Amino acid sequence: MKMRLLATTAATSLLALSFATGANAAPGAAACAPVTQAQVSALFDRWNDSLRTLDPDKVTANYAPDGVLLPTVSNNPRSTPAEIRDYFVKFLKGEPRGTIDKRIIRIGCNVAQDVGTYTFKFKDGTSVHARYTYVYELVNGQWLIAHHHSSAMPESVAGK
Repeated sequence: MKMRLLATTAATSLLALSFATGANAAPGAAACAPVTQAQVSALFDRWNDSLRTLDPDKVTANYAPDGVLLPTVSNNPRSTPAEIRDYFVKFLKGEPRGTIDKRIIRIGCNVAQDVGTYTFKFKDGTSVHARYTYVYELVNGQWLIAHHHSSAMPESVAGK
């Protein structure tokens, strides 16, 4: 009887632990970190503020080490920190300032998506309207960009 009680207690403890860490979590996997839509929105602000520094290293620091960038004004996908930095060396020469026009945020377990449209204005007075997707992932306690896709709008945007 004592063995059965001990086995039941152990099974109950393991079941409680699995719920606390996520029912489908792999052994050793981190629990889901809480994040709000406002916090995800602030990740774009952090990235946009890094653009204002005109320092490609500060912009690149927002990306996960294995992050991917499909940039607005380049035909080349960037899948290494060096390639991402190279893109921003050129992009920052225009002194871009981004503004979100419309967004949809979705939150999962240690991953968040910010999808929508934004406008970039440049020092020469030009602007580009684009669609974007940011996929953020929690890496060593920090939210970083795992995937960033930006593409110019295929249709002209009236009134902008």
